[in-house]
Amino acid sequence: MIHGYMWRFERIVFQHLPEDNLTDALKKLKITAVDSTADSLEGCLDCLLQALAQNNTETSDKIQKSGILQVFASLLTPQSSCTAKVANIIAEVAKNEFMRNPCVDAGLIPPLVQLLNCKDQEVLLQTGRALGNICYDSHTLQSQLINMGVIPTLVKLLGIHCQNSALTEMCLVAFGNLAELESSKEQFAYTNIAEELVKLFKKQIEHDKKEMIFEVLAPLAENDIIKLQLVEAGLVECLLEIVQKTVDSDKEDDIAELKTASDLMVLLLLGDESMQKLFEGGKGSVFQRVLLWIPSNSHQLQLAGALAIANFARNDGNCIHMVDNGIVQKLMDLLDRHVEDGNVTVQHAALSALRNLAIPVVNKAKMLSAGVAEAVLKFLKSEMPPVQFKLLGTLRMLIDAQAEAAEQLGKNVKLVERLVEWCEAKDHAGVMGESNRLLSALIRHSKSKDVIRTIIQSGGIKHLVTMATSEHVIMQNEALVALALIAALELATAEKDLESAQLVQILHRLLSDERSAPEIKYNSMVLICALMGSELLHKEVQSLAFLDVVSKLRSHENKTVAQQASLTEQRLAVES
Repeated sequence: MIHGYMWRFERIVFQHLPEDNLTDALKKLKITAVDSTADSLEGCLDCLLQALAQNNTETSDKIQKSGILQVFASLLTPQSSCTAKVANIIAEVAKNEFMRNPCVDAGLIPPLVQLLNCKDQEVLLQTGRALGNICYDSHTLQSQLINMGVIPTLVKLLGIHCQNSALTEMCLVAFGNLAELESSKEQFAYTNIAEELVKLFKKQIEHDKKEMIFEVLAPLAENDIIKLQLVEAGLVECLLEIVQKTVDSDKEDDIAELKTASDLMVLLLLGDESMQKLFEGGKGSVFQRVLLWIPSNSHQLQLAGALAIANFARNDGNCIHMVDNGIVQKLMDLLDRHVEDGNVTVQHAALSALRNLAIPVVNKAKMLSAGVAEAVLKFLKSEMPPVQFKLLGTLRMLIDAQAEAAEQLGKNVKLVERLVEWCEAKDHAGVMGESNRLLSALIRHSKSKDVIRTIIQSGGIKHLVTMATSEHVIMQNEALVALALIAALELATAEKDLESAQLVQILHRLLSDERSAPEIKYNSMVLICALMGSELLHKEVQSLAFLDVVSKLRSHENKTVAQQASLTEQRLAVES
């Protein structure tokens, strides 16, 4: 990322400047700034520039101690012929960190900002350098510049002076720094920055210049409005052209350019409007080009292609169209290429795409019959948490309301044992959460005794009980429904595991806790009733004051909860 703007061009090396000359120049400046000819003033400024070229740090220190910085504020006027030199001196001294606050305290920022409106290109250049160096690495000062309206001014300057390479570079560095601040994005969105940057990008041949523009585009493209503006300005076509030119190259610069261009392409697809504009009902030329990246031999393009598909698959219409047009086979072929010692980022991206594609109900059966579950299970041995997380999410999406698939997977001992193992992955909360949810989903969607027995034998019960205490209501609910099915279908087999996991005590806590959601209270009572069929668990229920807790819930504001409380109270009374 670009940081402060330091002057990049070589200067003339001056001959040694006597110490007395510098002291005299500083004294004269105080006098001449108030009342003197431009010539004598320029002579003093030249002397300071000469001294700074010889020893910047020492000269800057003397300038600070002399109190001349306050004088500079009055010299920064568009009418003065010395303005460019004054701004140049400020830019030079502000290279030193110890000089930045004194520059701010001397009130130099407001007059410098005003100078950005002048027409003299040398003044503009030195002013930009001065502001860049004073505000270097300071979000507070950069925010101040944004509030003073420098963004629209700089964008306008870029358009007017696009033939001046030094001024263009100064604007790009400023944009790179300011774009890192969230407060700048809104202001940029109300300018024609997208159009100007794309126009400038199209003219560039050198890698370094393109890289500078990329470094501005990346933070700006995080904003959804600017994403759409960049798409409309034709950035995508530029990126596709770069990909085409660099994909087969082994040059370091080309490889870097390919990565940056394809990454930026994926970033543009994160915006809903920009993504839909490029999808064009599945007929868009951009979407068609991206499809060709997936079977590519370049890992970078495979990655970008899979991520692009995952981003296109953010609404049901797109997902259905892509599945109907054969995208699933392309992604499975890609995964096949990365099973043994494969690229983890490509695995993760392809699984992300498959997960998103599996969300629409009509896609699930199609994807299952295409063999997606089998393709995904090949990565069960992966030790990489990001891959594990997406694998779990993909399987969970696939079996939603698909009883046959849920039963088939739920009887797969290797899968269930791996899920139980991952349920204990405390260092990876995402993997742990998804493992629990898939374990529950296998039971809920299959309603199969065989699946329940497989999960019991693999030691999964305790994890479902723990899941019922999750901070997420949806996970609590999924756990309680799965446990109710276990109690209804295989209570005798599960009772010891349910007892050792302290399920009854947890249910008592959930019912007693006023913060528990209505559906949690309802399902907890349904489960209590189901547990009464076990003598072992029945005794535990009787040992706790469930009647008291449940009778209070008869007056619950949620009618469903209140009705279930009455039924549960009757059951507890009869069984007591």
